[in-house]
Amino acid sequence: MNTKIIDQFIDHLWLEDGLSKNTLNSYRFDLTLFADWLSKDGNIDLIHVSKSDIQQYLAYKFPTSQARSISRLLAALRRLYRFLLREKKINQDPTLQIQTPKTPKSLPKSLSEAEVVRLLKAPNIKLQVGLRDRAMLELIYACGLRVTELVGILLTEVIITDGVIRVTGKGSKTRLVPMGEESVDWVQKYLANARHDILKKKTSKFLFITSRGGAMTRQAFWYLIKKYALVANIDKPLSPHILRHAFATHLINHGADLRVVQMLLGHSDISTTQIYTHVARERLKKLHQEHHPRG
Repeated sequence: MNTKIIDQFIDHLWLEDGLSKNTLNSYRFDLTLFADWLSKDGNIDLIHVSKSDIQQYLAYKFPTSQARSISRLLAALRRLYRFLLREKKINQDPTLQIQTPKTPKSLPKSLSEAEVVRLLKAPNIKLQVGLRDRAMLELIYACGLRVTELVGILLTEVIITDGVIRVTGKGSKTRLVPMGEESVDWVQKYLANARHDILKKKTSKFLFITSRGGAMTRQAFWYLIKKYALVANIDKPLSPHILRHAFATHLINHGADLRVVQMLLGHSDISTTQIYTHVARERLKKLHQEHHPRG
């Protein structure tokens, strides 16, 4: 019965909200663990859960889980029981009056502008794959893309004449993002001088490809980032997502409006983008301490 309820709920989320596959998988994972705990602990099904059951499960999970994981679990439970209430399968929502733990606002790791320049220049552009890698690095930084967005770009989504790309983000939402002159130039060089030869008579609908003719994968691009960080003498932990943070941080530092950054990043809620105002404030504090006589 529990499996059927979870399946119906996940189908509902997919149809109504268009949530991403990763989010749906996370919700399914959390709810399946909860259902397994209920059946082992007291042979209870999801329909007959009480507020006390949920509180006991949270107490069970809390010592081994981070606050963000607990928050995600509670979000899944709240949505499940609101769904069951609307479907008239329960009479009362057991998640009411259960508080979400506060998650600390951690400042995202980033790169300085000088470090970004070194990273962008790391690929050997005399090689065709080096030209591809330079174009990928330029584009992910110029547009603030998620790595899944970068590797999923189709040839038809690149509008060179207008200098924009059509990006498909979380929840299959699309947005138009300006590429900037530098990344337009490098993408053009890659298309003119490298992509055809890397494909070796194969065909692909994706912009960035491997010698096998398939799309570049997230894992492969992660490896490339690590490799070029070594070449660029960047000794801090580096991932594709840090380039996205660098994009947003550098825009804010140069005076970009928060709403504009929100649209460019594809954040549905501006509260997600507001973390970068903390980054800017921290930078101003540091500058004040370094340069003011009474800092």
